[in-house]
Amino acid sequence: MAKLPVRKKTQTLRQQAKAAAIAKPRPRRLKATANKVSKPINKVRSISKKSYFLPLPDNRIGRFLNKPRRVIPKYFRDSWQEVRQVTWPNRKETIRLTIAVFVFAISFGLVVALVDFGLERTFKQLLLK
Repeated sequence: MAKLPVRKKTQTLRQQAKAAAIAKPRPRRLKATANKVSKPINKVRSISKKSYFLPLPDNRIGRFLNKPRRVIPKYFRDSWQEVRQVTWPNRKETIRLTIAVFVFAISFGLVVALVDFGLERTFKQLLLK
């Protein structure tokens, strides 16, 4: 007797979405770029920590240069950490949010125009009579 071939069950859209949510997300372009930029910097830090270099003198300049964290101000370090945490919207979300901004701007402009028109007519009637 010949065995029947086993058919693989196809996933429903809900199952596919659930599997995609569980799967590890791919790094975004910004994070990938940030990682590429930080690799050489980390290499330089690791080399500078080793005893390849003579220690700098123990004065104000030596203490300043021996601590790599002080070379870059805290504001820029904190800003860089925040930028690395940003998740950018995809194309569909960007289009949807852009349309929402345009709709809000047009509706707000119409409201301002109507209020301006109404106040202009009211003041003309009150002051010019």
